[in-house]
Amino acid sequence: MKKYTIGVDYGTLSGRAVLVNVENGEEICDSVLEYKHGVMDKYLPGSTQRLASETALQHPQDYLDVLQTTIPEVLRKGKVSKEEIIGIGVDFTSCTVLPVDKDGTPLCFKEEFKDRPHAYVKLWKHHAAQGEADLFNEVAHRRGEKFMHRYGGRMSSEWVVPKAMQILREDEEIYRVMDRFMEAGDWVVMMLIGEEKRSLCQAGYKAVWSKRDGYPDKEFFAELNPGMENFVEEKLSDHIYATTDLAGYLTKNAAELTGLMEGTPVAVANIDAHVALPAVRITGPGKMLMIMGTSTCHIMMSEEEHFIPGVGGVVEDGVVPGYYAYEAGQACVGDHFDWLVRNCAPGSYEEEATEKGTSIHQLMEHKVKDQLPGESGLIALDWWNGNRSILTDADLSGMLLGATLQTKPEEIYRALIEATAYGTRIIIEAFEEGGVPIKELYAAGGIARKSELMMQIYADVTNKEIHISASKQAPALGAALFGAVAAGKERGGYDTIEEASEHMSRLQDKVYIPNADNVQRYEDLFQEYKTLHDYFGRGGNNVMKRLKSIKNNAIKSRK
Repeated sequence: MKKYTIGVDYGTLSGRAVLVNVENGEEICDSVLEYKHGVMDKYLPGSTQRLASETALQHPQDYLDVLQTTIPEVLRKGKVSKEEIIGIGVDFTSCTVLPVDKDGTPLCFKEEFKDRPHAYVKLWKHHAAQGEADLFNEVAHRRGEKFMHRYGGRMSSEWVVPKAMQILREDEEIYRVMDRFMEAGDWVVMMLIGEEKRSLCQAGYKAVWSKRDGYPDKEFFAELNPGMENFVEEKLSDHIYATTDLAGYLTKNAAELTGLMEGTPVAVANIDAHVALPAVRITGPGKMLMIMGTSTCHIMMSEEEHFIPGVGGVVEDGVVPGYYAYEAGQACVGDHFDWLVRNCAPGSYEEEATEKGTSIHQLMEHKVKDQLPGESGLIALDWWNGNRSILTDADLSGMLLGATLQTKPEEIYRALIEATAYGTRIIIEAFEEGGVPIKELYAAGGIARKSELMMQIYADVTNKEIHISASKQAPALGAALFGAVAAGKERGGYDTIEEASEHMSRLQDKVYIPNADNVQRYEDLFQEYKTLHDYFGRGGNNVMKRLKSIKNNAIKSRK
């Protein structure tokens, strides 16, 4: 009997399951479910009360619907019996957190809290806690907290503690009632196995926990807010589990929900970008993986711990046991391009794309694929959803410079692609200057597989070869690898993630090679980008923050 694992990957707009052959990593089939509630950034379900600016919420029922829909679907499509599934892995876009009661029930499920924004899931790109992040940074630096070195010197508004601080400040009752503040990945695993098993990966990168030192002390939390003195004991957990650990076994209720066997092994949850490293054959140092979607996460490993300014986190055993794993990222990549085609593409372009049987994105790229770097006269800053690395500031915003009456939408599209490539190079330089060399680049995600223009631009801007994942669903495949490790060799899986990666991961044959002429042209453009990056991002001109403040005041005045 063949053996399979299922990887369940939760993204920003949808969740998916992939059915994988444990012996060779063949992806038999997948199933994708768009979230019914999507990203709630304007209104709660059934409400007319506008949400605050920078809010990004989700409904946890969508996550349960993914389990109930996609897992039975892959069993049916793959013609596989539930007895042939030896393990399940789960990954989640992070930091995505929700308040739950002592039974694990989300507070937004309760009638008395369904109209309270802070009872819902705070998605990773919820940036309304920037003020709390600023306070966190101020207190941490004033106290000389050494843990800040692991997070590049700045705490992101996307992470766990600032989001909890915002709840306490704006809705103390919700903060008081919630028994646990949980990463959504950990919550999904809890729904599957019936008990809480916090992931080392999520706790280390997002909740200021370390294997050596644990969480910050009570005095630190009390200085953030007296009501948070016992935040760790009351709302988190100090029982942390490695991502290669077995979290537990599928309960009867979860088996009925998913159509799987009761007692099926379930892996500890993982972060979507981090879980993909073994899926592209990265189980050691010197190789950076870019997970490219609505945003991009940059992940790599090192044998040594280095503190790199502005980088999102370094966690011991964060991906593969025995290595320090580093995270950086860009908060807006695919979102850039989606914004442009929705708001700036003329109707004639839509008609042209339809006539040619192509997408509007592919049409935009086709129109500028032969342009030389700099030919449009444009340059952009890629902060249209704030900056995650290395400035770690959600109050920064996007910029387009050099536009004229001759500028075309497709030229702006290419300028945004180039801006994200420049942002990636800023991150790479921070790593290398910090003592973590990067020998090779790898890319996964829909953009990496679909956009040859974008990947070639990245190769030219970074002057590095780029290898591409062969998997259409690299995070889901990675989750399936960890599901095979949870099962272990005794059940037909693997005892280590290195073994699982060796047998179950693969890359495309195509490698993007830097074009020497374009490398030099982009060198000049990158220096211009870097000047703008430092001027607007390091305090030379805080006009972006002032404009955001004026905007928020105007929105409040309209309520």
